[in-house]
Amino acid sequence: MERRTFLRASALSAGIAGAASATASAANPLRVQVLMFDGVEEQDFVAPVEVLGLAAKMSGGAVRTTQVTTGKPGMVTCTYGTKVDVARGWSPEDADLLVVPGGGYLDKTGPGVRRLISDQSFLRRLAAADVLPVGICTGTMLLSAAGLTRGRNATTHNGAKTDLAAQGATVINARVVDDGDLITGGGITSGLEVALWLLERFLGAQTAHRVETVLEYERRGTVWRR
Repeated sequence: MERRTFLRASALSAGIAGAASATASAANPLRVQVLMFDGVEEQDFVAPVEVLGLAAKMSGGAVRTTQVTTGKPGMVTCTYGTKVDVARGWSPEDADLLVVPGGGYLDKTGPGVRRLISDQSFLRRLAAADVLPVGICTGTMLLSAAGLTRGRNATTHNGAKTDLAAQGATVINARVVDDGDLITGGGITSGLEVALWLLERFLGAQTAHRVETVLEYERRGTVWRR
């Protein structure tokens, strides 16, 4: 069985299947790419980068997180003007999970999610990528535009749930929705819960709890899983 298939088929919760859900290790790290683009919401991508980065240190390298652009490497300007120099372009073959943050969904003419939704070439690449997609906030709407949420259970920011439902998803009012090979999170700060859930699913509840303790953060809301 190929590694990505194995990861996708892993148990959805350590509480359900014990150690079987903790598939990643230093010798077999979980490879995560975080998609960066002009207009990306700072909190949407910083939360998973922080959580997964801390987990990498605490686990001896069981997680490998890379920020990637949608095209060539370069400078990305975020929603509130933060500039991030992203050294790598998107390479799905080098990842197991692709985290897609949101940002700029309400602005139909400016940078952000809306601009990417209008990029048919990007959407085709996104639809064809052999990775487990993880949408945070209105990043879920990018997954939806690529056809990845149709007929699936998913969530997004409250301001976009009506659109998500209209595009064929079954909208779940939960902080995190794990539909097996599709994971989505709600509004902006839910990136913390999404990232902690990824740790629990792929590295085990103990790792997730240790990271929570160091961050001095208590997870909130519901993780819905089928």
